Amino acid sequence: MRTFESLTEREILALAITLEEEDSRVYADFAEGLKESFPATAQIFEGMRLEEVGHRERLFEAYRQRFGEHIPLLRREDVKGFVRRRPVWLIRPLGLEVARRQASTMEEETRRFYEQAAKRTQDLGIRQLLDTLAEEERSHEHRADELEKEKLQPATREQEEHAARRLFVLQVVQPGLAGLMDGSVSTLAPVFAAAFATHKSWDAFLVGMAASIGAGISMGFAEALSDDGSLTGRGHPWIRGVICGLMTTLGGIGHTLPFLIKNFGMATSVAVVVVAIELFAISLIRHKYMDTPFLAAALQVVVGGVLVFITGILIGSS
Repeated sequence: MRTFESLTEREILALAITLEEEDSRVYADFAEGLKESFPATAQIFEGMRLEEVGHRERLFEAYRQRFGEHIPLLRREDVKGFVRRRPVWLIRPLGLEVARRQASTMEEETRRFYEQAAKRTQDLGIRQLLDTLAEEERSHEHRADELEKEKLQPATREQEEHAARRLFVLQVVQPGLAGLMDGSVSTLAPVFAAAFATHKSWDAFLVGMAASIGAGISMGFAEALSDDGSLTGRGHPWIRGVICGLMTTLGGIGHTLPFLIKNFGMATSVAVVVVAIELFAISLIRHKYMDTPFLAAALQVVVGGVLVFITGILIGSS
């Protein structure tokens, strides 16, 4: 790997050409990845791609006049100091904000590259070109703003924000909420049955941990194998499975941890308070993301939770 300071003018221009080509392809990937759900934003990235193509053509013409036709292959990973980028094809589903943040980082990095490259170039024409490109990269963000104003009218922006929220609900909130509800409610019966059957906090803790982790594994696999997301738009199945499994385990562990308290009466009291907090949190999430009236959500969750809770106590006390 070479340092930037060791590059010759020819190598700097060759690297700049490669960078512009890479950036244009990244913007093309953004446009392709967003066109189905966010068509207006996809057009913005297509416009930015065309600008990067123009930059590359100007750099190539300057290189040809100064050094000839052959361009050595220099890549960003061959030179120290560049930020490592995650390949766009690995980011699926591609989020709107993820694309915009990465684009902003790319513009900032490329601008800094041109500023430093211009300082190390002796050829007046090449230095002027690099200074010009640095200024254009600096204004690239303003150009993006102009494209947003042109392409993203208020109604379009509202539609895309609604689509982004819908994807977030489908891919994150729904599997997480399903797991949290299952972990919080279904583990109540075994935990409190063990507690009231033995009157030993440690026994209740072990049963709760086993039930929580077991339920998390079961729910995770069930969610991951339910569908591949290709038709429903619910995202990568294993990501949903991990989210669902973790939230299931978290929901069960919440009211299990109080049984680490040796005093059985105090442990049970704390666990009951935690259960109430869990049910309230589930109701709040359903109200915020699932458009369910809070009272209706609370009634549904609380009734189910209380029935399972009473079932555990009755079985444990029998």
